[in-house]
Amino acid sequence: MTKMADSGSSVEIVEGCRLPVLRKNQEHEDEWPLAEILSVKEVSGRKLYYVHYIDFNKRLDEWVTADRLDMKKLQFPKKEAKTPTKNGLPGSRPSSPEREVRKSLDLNLQSTTAPSRGKTLPTPKRKVEPVPLVPQVPPAPPVPSLPTSTEASPAAVYPAARETNTFKTREDHDQISSLTTNGTARRLIPSQPGRKRKANCGPADEDSQDSSDGIPSAPRMTGSLVSDRSHDDIVTRMKNIECIELGRHRLKPWYFSPYPQELTSLPILYLCEFCLKYLKSLKCLQRHLTKCNLRHPPGNEIYRKGTISFFEIDGRKNKNYSQNLCLLAKCFLDHKTLYYDTDPFLFYVMTEYDSKGFHIVGYFSKEKESTEDYNVACILTLPPYQRRGYGKLLIEFSYELSKVEGKTGTPEKPLSDLGLLSYRSYWSQTILEILMDLKPDNGERPQITINEISEITSVKKEDVISTLQYLNLINYYKGQYILTLSEDIVDGHERAMQKRHTRIDPKCLHFTPKDWSKRGKW
Repeated sequence: MTKMADSGSSVEIVEGCRLPVLRKNQEHEDEWPLAEILSVKEVSGRKLYYVHYIDFNKRLDEWVTADRLDMKKLQFPKKEAKTPTKNGLPGSRPSSPEREVRKSLDLNLQSTTAPSRGKTLPTPKRKVEPVPLVPQVPPAPPVPSLPTSTEASPAAVYPAARETNTFKTREDHDQISSLTTNGTARRLIPSQPGRKRKANCGPADEDSQDSSDGIPSAPRMTGSLVSDRSHDDIVTRMKNIECIELGRHRLKPWYFSPYPQELTSLPILYLCEFCLKYLKSLKCLQRHLTKCNLRHPPGNEIYRKGTISFFEIDGRKNKNYSQNLCLLAKCFLDHKTLYYDTDPFLFYVMTEYDSKGFHIVGYFSKEKESTEDYNVACILTLPPYQRRGYGKLLIEFSYELSKVEGKTGTPEKPLSDLGLLSYRSYWSQTILEILMDLKPDNGERPQITINEISEITSVKKEDVISTLQYLNLINYYKGQYILTLSEDIVDGHERAMQKRHTRIDPKCLHFTPKDWSKRGKW
């Protein structure tokens, strides 16, 4: 049972406590969401508390003063039982609710292997992973699987409706993936037999070649930037950089990034916007700019149209720039981890040109060799350029590269909340654009297969299916699967396409894919 604080007595707030905290919502109205105290510090004789709002994204975490805390509803963390420490002395420490969940799960799992003594613990019916408490997202409504044969079965003509357009689908599929709103991929049907995970990877989110201290023991031939959340600690859960000055912009980081410890206490961290080198003061930056000859990212410019350019950067040939880019990106990406070994990756940096040079807008990275058909590992639009269509432009460019390579691709999972929104929007608009361009054949309704959509767009088949499910376009009628476009979907699509002023022009792309399986290319 959770202990509540006595409002009449003065109590000391410690790490792990939970209580309502005052904050402004998107409508700038006051609200009191429940928050957990992650850290306490004293500045100029005044205590500050670093809080994480329960069920909110970590980028909203912040330092607050005591006047924003509702002490009447303070919940103390439960204390763990005293256990012997390494030197044999008993010890105890306050526990957060997340630790309690992990502890109870560990006890449950141990009860299945250890002999019971006295009262037995209940055996779990299924394996439960110890993860932070988040609200459960209901799965997408189930959609019946598509036919197993590649040919459409004969069916009567679908009754014509004035407000809908219908298309027949006649394609098999082996698995359906449904993306949930928290960015994870949920498999509704087991994956294809015979497909193997990367040989150098352990669990899905962990790289087995990395040593225990987090530094790669040897260069990796392939790579994954998925973060292993089981290694989160109190340090990496807290933002450590107050502000970053990049060119004419000042950025407020969202998440922890492993910049050198001595730089984390600075009020502002200065970055050269062309080579991304970090410096501790404005004077150091000015001195650096007199020596830095770069006015664009290193590497090859493979696309230019108007003021938008893309540069391809090899993580092995331009290691310093790639590492600095990863450090900057980690300030705004929570689901990815950072490797100083950038050799297995290519980085595609989008820039905007003016008289002073090529200014970084965003980037995406991809593995040189991906066994999972990933065409994006990390993708980021810097905050000053968000909500201006650049995110979709990065996604569109990644699929243009896949088209040149003759492959279908998919982004590495899990996606962040903003990443998932961008990809869903791009997939929806791309697929609807194809469906609306279909012409009737000899008076009959047009037909298209899932594979044909995938080949035209280079979007992986599972992503096509999940998007059709998300849009609720698939219907089963008289033994056939048909796609039904309502007037609302058509009108919404046309309005969305009017806002996409900037598109990738394949004629302006000068890109030759390389065979990275040959070590000579590295």
